[in-house]
Amino acid sequence: MTLSLDSFPQGGTAVVIGASGGIGAAFFSHLEASGRFARLVGLSRASDPPLDLLEEASIERAAAHVRDLGDLRLVIDATGILSDAEMQPEKTLRQIDPRQMARAYAINAIGPALLLKHFGRLFPRNGKSVFATLSAKVGSIGDNGLGGWISYRAAKSGLNQIVKTASIELARRTPELAVVALHPGTVDTPLSKPFAKAGLTVRTPEEATEHMLSVIESLDGGETGGFFSYTGERLPW
Repeated sequence: MTLSLDSFPQGGTAVVIGASGGIGAAFFSHLEASGRFARLVGLSRASDPPLDLLEEASIERAAAHVRDLGDLRLVIDATGILSDAEMQPEKTLRQIDPRQMARAYAINAIGPALLLKHFGRLFPRNGKSVFATLSAKVGSIGDNGLGGWISYRAAKSGLNQIVKTASIELARRTPELAVVALHPGTVDTPLSKPFAKAGLTVRTPEEATEHMLSVIESLDGGETGGFFSYTGERLPW
């Protein structure tokens, strides 16, 4: 399915951050197929210019590059970390490691905050624009009935607060900008697939991003600061 994304003004620039990952690459492919944007930029640690969430100077340089391309209409932040060779989500308080908790915050919360700091000022004053970052339903305090995954949950809760707070400030200058957090569901990527429970639906990156782009297409400035599932449901904080 090719999404038209007709709610955005024709032309302009769209940016996918984390474009080398499974979800980011799928977002990039859908946006390219839509033909809605005159310029499409994929950013990652391997791009030109490179963007590393742990190095603010690289974010600032990447934003300066995008600024010179024309009206910025869409930024999708498809970054995040749950586990790797050094870190696994905690099952109990006894497993908390302050270094790994700080790393989870640095990538899942502070990194997106820096993206908002440097890219948020680039959106035009008029016409629809969107900044969407990937959060997670487990970051919802109201929905937490299981416990565990303390660092990841807390970092994503922090990200949700950053999104809400940034949306208030940015709305003063760009009232048609929607700044939102999106829950992608369980996707067949190295981040979430290892933790998929039996019987849980695992969707391909292409399917997941198609659903999230449909949510993005439905947004306007009135939904800024929201936390949405890929289904379009507004999630509890």
